[in-house]
Amino acid sequence: MTSTGEDAPDTRTGPASAFNVELNGLNTIHEDERRGRPRDLFWPWFGANVSVFGLSYGSFLLGFGISFWQATLIGVVGIVASFLLCGVIALAGKRGSAPTMVLSRAAFGVEGNRVPSFLSWLLTVGWETVLVSLAALATATVFTQLGWEGGTITKLVALIVVVALVIVGGVVGFHLIMRMQMVITIVTGVLTVLYILLVLNHIDLGAIGALKAGDAPHVIGGFVFMLTGFGLGWVNAAADYSRYLPRSARSGGVVGWTTFGSSLAPVILLIFGILLAGSSGKLSTAIAADPIGALASLLPTWFLVPFVIVAVLGLVGGAVLDIYSSGLALLSVGVRVPRYVAAGIDGVIMTAGSIYVVFFATDFLGPFQGFLITLGVPIAAWCGIFIADIQLRRRDYAEAELYDRRGRYGAVNWLPIALIVIGTAVGWGLVTNSSASWLGWQGYLLGPIGGTKGDWAFANLGVLAALVIGYLGVLLFARGTVRRQEER
Repeated sequence: MTSTGEDAPDTRTGPASAFNVELNGLNTIHEDERRGRPRDLFWPWFGANVSVFGLSYGSFLLGFGISFWQATLIGVVGIVASFLLCGVIALAGKRGSAPTMVLSRAAFGVEGNRVPSFLSWLLTVGWETVLVSLAALATATVFTQLGWEGGTITKLVALIVVVALVIVGGVVGFHLIMRMQMVITIVTGVLTVLYILLVLNHIDLGAIGALKAGDAPHVIGGFVFMLTGFGLGWVNAAADYSRYLPRSARSGGVVGWTTFGSSLAPVILLIFGILLAGSSGKLSTAIAADPIGALASLLPTWFLVPFVIVAVLGLVGGAVLDIYSSGLALLSVGVRVPRYVAAGIDGVIMTAGSIYVVFFATDFLGPFQGFLITLGVPIAAWCGIFIADIQLRRRDYAEAELYDRRGRYGAVNWLPIALIVIGTAVGWGLVTNSSASWLGWQGYLLGPIGGTKGDWAFANLGVLAALVIGYLGVLLFARGTVRRQEER
């Protein structure tokens, strides 16, 4: 990369071998490297989302005080709708052959886009830290249930193995990740099916049918929880894999395969998780406190080791995609190092955070999840802005000018930045985070609808508000800007 003040296009091409380090960074992908078909997107997205942790969302969703049918409906719709957002953003990757946070420059300007890039970096580093920590803790929990050593040594070994898998995948890059995700998809898919078959006898249809329906605030709260727990956590990375597809790839296929690959496993796991949690209040409570351990407690002893494998691989699949995209986001913020070095930097931060969570924190995950929910509000605003910008464009991106602050996309476009600020201010005023006391200032706009203790307090309306503000703001006020950009 040059050091001229702008990110000049990097014309280096990465080797095709899965085990050679990818040299592509923020640059657009060279025509010779654009290959494959839209259906190839199924593997990374399925592998990133086929985790037994998805079963736990059934308990989390029923925690909103809703019935089985309400939970199933809003769960399925929320998952598919949220990943459809990823599918639309993946379309931008095919049209521009650049990472998500480079394509976002068309809306924000080359310099202005550093703001959402920084938010994206924080979100992805945060999630990869959580996933790696959960993988190490899950291993220790299951080992303890087996009567083996589940203490410090087991946690340390598990952390080393998981961190190594994630960092190697992130540093080597795209081609290795695609191979890893294919393996993870097959192994975790088979073992997850076996898990479901082994615990079918724990389903109690009578108890499920007795669950009472919730009112509107609880239903909407559950729906927004599904949006934020699934697709909205991936939107800032959605074009990072489709950018390798040829421009001739069918657009509908890009959207469809991204959405289908991402949604398939979570939908199945969620429905079964609702059935399990709805069958036993005791189990549902246990899942909320210890998702992996509670799920493992239902199994016969002989399947506990395969369960560790499926649990860890599922979490690794998500963390690998996160570290790859967090490295690209770090470059887009303005850090001038090769992509693989950026991924390595994020790996060091992830490792340090995971060590703290696994070995020292007594109450970390709750407050940290509150931090991630809080960060999800501005990310939702960015998502609305970018989706509307994609919708307004009729032509492919002018690739070279995505790196030139004097080009058609400009240095800073103030409307999208203002929309993020407004969407965030409104959004934080309409959400609460009981898991993090230091976020008690949120919810300052909830007074007219019951305050921070009322029925609407945990409906997370702020996420929807931020998404809508970003989307409508661009759709209504940026048409002229987009038209002028495309006429140049």
